[in-house]
Amino acid sequence: MKRTTLVLCALLVAAAAMGQNEQYYSKMGETLAQFGTSNSVGDFQNLANQFHVIAGVEKSEWLPLYYEAHCYVLMSFMDQQESSVRDGYLDRAGSLIDQMEQKAPDEAEVYVMKAFYHTGRLVIDPPGRAMNTSPLISAALGKALSIEPDNPRAQFLLISNELGTARYFGSDTAPICEKARHLLQSWDDYQLKSPIYPNWGRNETEGIVSDCDR
Repeated sequence: MKRTTLVLCALLVAAAAMGQNEQYYSKMGETLAQFGTSNSVGDFQNLANQFHVIAGVEKSEWLPLYYEAHCYVLMSFMDQQESSVRDGYLDRAGSLIDQMEQKAPDEAEVYVMKAFYHTGRLVIDPPGRAMNTSPLISAALGKALSIEPDNPRAQFLLISNELGTARYFGSDTAPICEKARHLLQSWDDYQLKSPIYPNWGRNETEGIVSDCDR
């Protein structure tokens, strides 16, 4: 009788966990769908708030933190206000990325977002921040690629940064453009770990290739 009771309890716990997991995936899917219709700082602030709520409930999950950070980094690129406002968005993103790194230190996407965050810092003041920020971008991308050499978002950011540097110094961009073409051709070969894992970057890579082909 005792063994039967223990088995029943275990099944109930497993069923409850499955229900919670389904609810988490459903809520994440609903919220992620809003990325496609978000066009302004206000839209992304609303989206960040929603991911913040999910992160508060699903304390063991790192993806809500990832997407909340992603919203703030995007806001820093979109908002043309003074530097202190844009840096404020990135301060919030940086805090979220620190939490992510503690929860999921072996996830390549964590370091992709870290590199994207540092890129946001750089874009605010390229001449004044390049010396300190560029090594941080390279280190984050190096970490991401050491975990997942085929991660397309890490490769995209690496190509984007290489292209920006080459253009700034007047270097030949043809080899970098070839990397971008190859990345675009192989993009769909990368298998996402789940439907709610990051999948951005393809459109931006298409933009690079289109620019290269002009």
